[in-house]
Amino acid sequence: MISDFLQNITKEEIEKLPLGHFVGEMILVDTLPKLKKAVLYLKKQTEIGFDTETKPAFVKGQKNHVALLQLSTNKKAFLFRLHHLKSLNILFELFANPNIIKIGADIGQDLSALQNVSPFKVNGFIDIQKYSCEFGIIDNGLKKLAAIVLGIKISKSQRLTNWEAPELTHSQMLYAATDAWVCLKIYQELVKNKIQNNSAETE
Repeated sequence: MISDFLQNITKEEIEKLPLGHFVGEMILVDTLPKLKKAVLYLKKQTEIGFDTETKPAFVKGQKNHVALLQLSTNKKAFLFRLHHLKSLNILFELFANPNIIKIGADIGQDLSALQNVSPFKVNGFIDIQKYSCEFGIIDNGLKKLAAIVLGIKISKSQRLTNWEAPELTHSQMLYAATDAWVCLKIYQELVKNKIQNNSAETE
């Protein structure tokens, strides 16, 4: 396949790029009514960015459960505070729906952690790190993919913050929303490039 993307990029090159982040509506979901409303909206989508956040463990052997699940469209990012939601069955129905594509980075680890919360069927997921390999991209960490494919740098400064805090800060919410949203944007840009190049090859 013809690819218009760099294979790799340096940290120095990334630092020269403009900072990018989610600019839509961020919606915190921590009650059953909010959960139902969010799922109703997400069921109507065909592509959703996906990510999770877990409180970091600084003690050897300590493992924390997933604290936050992020599902993002281009306009809305839903941040599900899993510790505040008693039942996630209606949310996990989305994960079994093959007609709704869920795009994340290194999704195996995220899905495994969520399965520990409550078992669910997995269908319609795409790992952006694996998908980007089809375009000859070697540096496929999320930050580097954002730089190579979208021409932006994304901040990772909030990664090791407390995701189980009573209240999330605006910086935490923006970080979490961006991580899910950028997976969606990278996927959409790769698909767009693939269609354009396939069209050029047939002309």
